[in-house]
Amino acid sequence: MHIGVFGAGLVGTGWSIVFARGGELVRVYDASDAARNQVLDDVAGRLADLKCVGLLDDPEAILSRIEVCTDIAAVIEGAKYVQESVPERLQLKQEVSRQISRLLGPGTVVGSSTSGIPASSFTEDLPNRDRFLVAHPVNPPYLVPVVEVAPAPWTDPMAVETAMAVMSGVDQSPVLVRREVEGFILNRLQGVLLREAWALLDEGYASADDIDKTIREGLGLRWSFLGPFETIDLNAPGGVREYAEVLGPLYHSIDASRSDPKPWSEALIAKAEAEMRAKVPAKELGQRRNWRDRRLMALAAHKKAQEG
Repeated sequence: MHIGVFGAGLVGTGWSIVFARGGELVRVYDASDAARNQVLDDVAGRLADLKCVGLLDDPEAILSRIEVCTDIAAVIEGAKYVQESVPERLQLKQEVSRQISRLLGPGTVVGSSTSGIPASSFTEDLPNRDRFLVAHPVNPPYLVPVVEVAPAPWTDPMAVETAMAVMSGVDQSPVLVRREVEGFILNRLQGVLLREAWALLDEGYASADDIDKTIREGLGLRWSFLGPFETIDLNAPGGVREYAEVLGPLYHSIDASRSDPKPWSEALIAKAEAEMRAKVPAKELGQRRNWRDRRLMALAAHKKAQEG
């Protein structure tokens, strides 16, 4: 049996690496000829980078487990799991889910790579809706292992177990979102930080670069191996309770000061964009993303070396 990947863009290509690296046979489909033609070259380049930092030994073997298909049925039929990774548009998700549903074999589970669209909004009318759920990755998934598994209210618990097992089996770190919530867990946490970052920039407390530096050279160093609860548990002699008793009032006061959320204004977006483009011109964004991925590879290699 194989794993099907529907959608061969940035995320779908990343998923192909995850599954093939985990030993699975992978069949990939995309409606775009250009996307299909690019998949194997993109995968080969990323595998070469991963080998350079010691994160894998045999890129050729991994690449050989990926087959790009021009026929949807070849990807969906007979798959033990399907990862849908089309762009984040509700109508497109609904249309693609219907296509997949018509070809789905018994027992096959479908996970959707969506950052915030709940599974209930694009699977409600499917006859086999109990086998659809969200499996939200962090980009790129072959370097950032967390996956949010978020079922719809009607998703079969066995489908959830299957998705969690598939992700664990290819060395991802699945997180179960117990019931649907907008943005799931990761983007709700990220959203809180972004809200404050935009507000601090808007109110002139710091530049975008200094706000980034506070995370990059401060909180982010701890957050690369600790979560927020363990971070505060270790930041007070008596653990999380002492931290909450001493600093809880401060955080409550900060929360209260942001009781009127506002959308990001055009002027504020332009301000942030000007700072970002002064640092990295638009034509160099692709190079900067590659730099980011290489830094993530180095971090992943370091964390792997420290596991023992």
